[in-house]
Amino acid sequence: MLISCGCPVSGVWADPLSVTGFAMRAEELGYHGLWSFQRLLIGAGQDLEPVYRSVLDPLLALTYAAARTTQIRLGVAVINLPYVSPTYLAKQASTLDVLCGGRFDLGLGTGWSEVEFTATGSDPNPRGRRTAEYLEVLRTLFRGEPAQFDGEFYTVPPSVMAPKPVQAGGPPILLGGGADVALRRAGRLADGWVSSSRASLDDITRGAQIVRRAAEESGRDPDSVRIVVRGVVKAGLRDENVPLSGTWDQIRAGAQRYAEAGVTELFYDLNWDPFIGAPDGDPRAAGERAEEILTALAPNG
Repeated sequence: MLISCGCPVSGVWADPLSVTGFAMRAEELGYHGLWSFQRLLIGAGQDLEPVYRSVLDPLLALTYAAARTTQIRLGVAVINLPYVSPTYLAKQASTLDVLCGGRFDLGLGTGWSEVEFTATGSDPNPRGRRTAEYLEVLRTLFRGEPAQFDGEFYTVPPSVMAPKPVQAGGPPILLGGGADVALRRAGRLADGWVSSSRASLDDITRGAQIVRRAAEESGRDPDSVRIVVRGVVKAGLRDENVPLSGTWDQIRAGAQRYAEAGVTELFYDLNWDPFIGAPDGDPRAAGERAEEILTALAPNG
């Protein structure tokens, strides 16, 4: 199982020096990837976790990190596809893939915030048909050849998008979602599945099985499907319901449980640590805590 980490995009530690410094340090310590996430805004009276209150744009943050790194992969988990046209996202994803030398992974979801749907003038429904068509448009444009698409939701006139991504066929596409229908869709249509912060170990175990079964039923190699998990870390505070909690040894043992569940990549997302990802914390203390956790859990020991 590959070990990755979250990019500083939320709260008090999400500043220019943290984004580049953390990315460089993670690369030095041997982490496989650096993952961001998307949150546009919070509605008045909307009760959400502190991690969502102040969030950098995920693709801009990864582009900033890309300029100071050479090896670590850069992923977003996830962009909510109803918010932006597939053509516009194809251009952004291709550009980032070019600028980082082919290190980008694109996670997509259908969203859940009614406030953000209203603010972006978007509608996620019907989720299944919309997602399938969205992926078809992305992959058509990623080829960098004369393309045309005329679908139920999206239209691309005869055109060419250049430059095309560095990665053949475009950045790998992962789908989020926890419902069975979403899991099966990830197995059929995407390169893998990325879990949410709310997924338990049991959810992950069951989800990985559903995704791989759907891939196999679609004639794909189930072992080639990626299972990427956002790991919420509670360092120093043991919670039996949170595998990645307690001492460093307990957290590593928890990571092993994810590997046994079929996870191919686990990323420690420190944005979910209330001392790091909250907007009203102490920047110095947040940075020191992030460095301590990052170093202690480094895959290179």
